[in-house]
Amino acid sequence: MKSLVLVFVLLIGSVVAFSQDETAPIVEKQMDYNNWEFKKPEGGKVELRKFAAGKKLVLVVYFSAWCHNWRHESPIVLRLYEKYKDRGLDVIGVAGYDSVEATKFDISFKKITFPVVIESQSTGDRLKTTHYQYRTAIGDTRKWGSPLNVFLLPAEFETNGDVLAKRAFVSAGELVEAEAEAFIREKLGLPPVNPTSELIERTKAVEVCDPKATVLKKPRK
Repeated sequence: MKSLVLVFVLLIGSVVAFSQDETAPIVEKQMDYNNWEFKKPEGGKVELRKFAAGKKLVLVVYFSAWCHNWRHESPIVLRLYEKYKDRGLDVIGVAGYDSVEATKFDISFKKITFPVVIESQSTGDRLKTTHYQYRTAIGDTRKWGSPLNVFLLPAEFETNGDVLAKRAFVSAGELVEAEAEAFIREKLGLPPVNPTSELIERTKAVEVCDPKATVLKKPRK
């Protein structure tokens, strides 16, 4: 009987360990965010300054294909992108710490329609990336930092030099959808809306990001 109780306690502990809430509010941070140019998985390159030209608000979302937290956030980002892309919002994903093929599969599997570029292709690159440098600058102490959401206002970009912006609005964790939508509407100059019960219900605890604990498998035909 004691052994059964122990097993039950261990199972509950495992559920709690993999259900930690890593959502984070959107906060303004002073940071030098630089222009970049990265390759797309399918070929070609994207330069951020050119990509953001003419947009009211740009979300740069850093993620890893294998991350549980990104699996939780990706549909949120996709819904917001599809809803507001014709009103001045644009989104670009910056993939890291996984192969090009894994990122391609992730894009297909999650039906991601916003553009994605690749900064790094190995977990061994973690300390070398701009993703890590920005996280360090804003005090993000997560090991992998996936996802990291950086909202930029192109109208306020520096006109010369490598630095695009000296401040950004950052969420060092998964976006809370209702908060993110309210923020986006404010920056786009749209009237506020009250979140629906369905939207509130979608704000749940998510799993902790660990590349060793996550295997993204292709669905069976």
